[in-house]
Amino acid sequence: MTTADATASTVAALLATDLYRFYHAGDDETLALRGVSLEVDAGETVAVIGPSGSGKSTLLACLAGLDEPDGGMVRVAGVPLSRQSEAARARVRARNVGVLFQSANLVEHLSVRANVIAAQQLARKVDRPWVDALLDRLGIADRGDARPSELSGGETARAGLAVALANRPAVLLADEPTGELDSATAARVIQSLKAEAGRGAAVVIVTHNVELAELADRVVELRDGQVVR
Repeated sequence: MTTADATASTVAALLATDLYRFYHAGDDETLALRGVSLEVDAGETVAVIGPSGSGKSTLLACLAGLDEPDGGMVRVAGVPLSRQSEAARARVRARNVGVLFQSANLVEHLSVRANVIAAQQLARKVDRPWVDALLDRLGIADRGDARPSELSGGETARAGLAVALANRPAVLLADEPTGELDSATAARVIQSLKAEAGRGAAVVIVTHNVELAELADRVVELRDGQVVR
């Protein structure tokens, strides 16, 4: 192994260092994150748990580059995501980060297939055969031409997951991925998350689901914007 290879192998897929995030409402200041650090290696699954208001969603937004921390730094495969322009963050996110929101990440006027292709277009690497294979793996190949309003709750969740996986991301971030899903759909989503970790993605799951958290390699607990476990 060369020195360059050895250095590359030690770079975390996702590294967050001393993240702080403040929100102001009039004279009041809310500290959503207070020095949170998190390192996730390729192929590792980490569950982030904690009560409502503990900072889980804020942390996820900062890890995805959708929100800018007031202090600290997020790096994806060694590439800085924080302290960059929105355009630069969007490029890193499109190529390397898949985000699965509880409310789904679908454009209403596009079909399911077109939503996935649109995500690939952002990364400038459209692969239509991969899109079809992905929809088939998630059990929604027959719904590829449907629009989000025509999908059931379970189909919507799987379509959102397809968008998150469109570019085979190095980092997959999931916000309550099994929330409000029936057991069969939840099992399929969990299987897909495990498969992504199996192929080498770093997976971070924000969840209240104890059973889902127990499937992770590691559990990180937040309280009042700080890591307590």
